[in-house]
Amino acid sequence: MLAPAVVSIVGLATIATAWGFELIAGFIPCALCLQERVPYYIGVPLAIAGLLAAAAGAKPTVARMFLIMAGIIFAYGAYLGVYHAGAEWGWWLGPADCGGNAPAVADVNDLLGQLDTIRVVSCTTASWRLLGLSFAGWNAVVSIFLVVVAMWGAFRPLAEEPAEVARSQA
Repeated sequence: MLAPAVVSIVGLATIATAWGFELIAGFIPCALCLQERVPYYIGVPLAIAGLLAAAAGAKPTVARMFLIMAGIIFAYGAYLGVYHAGAEWGWWLGPADCGGNAPAVADVNDLLGQLDTIRVVSCTTASWRLLGLSFAGWNAVVSIFLVVVAMWGAFRPLAEEPAEVARSQA
């Protein structure tokens, strides 16, 4: 039960941090940033389902399947993070449609009115860095960690699980 718990807690902490930076610190996410959250919205519930399955005494393969699915989802999240960070560093082009989340403009007056209120966020500009990594870079690091933990939990021998050892000795 360690792996699904770690994936659940770290995943929840990561998405909560992203929301905190947006809602409390005022960082506006770009379109890719928003896409990078989707694996957390899917992967964390899968990890929680694996945790609940293990806690309910389901067959170990049930929890393992949830971990495998979460690991695959977080691998996609790692890909998005690496792609986004690479675009920020100028290693490759970012998506052509990334430039902000401005609403549709009906006429010139709407456009002029929005110029003062809409802040366009580019996917190729890092809004913050810590130890040289942007939000996207840190997302890649965390996602890779979650993939490793999920796959470790899914593919390790049952004898390594303390609950399984206790059951086999009873």
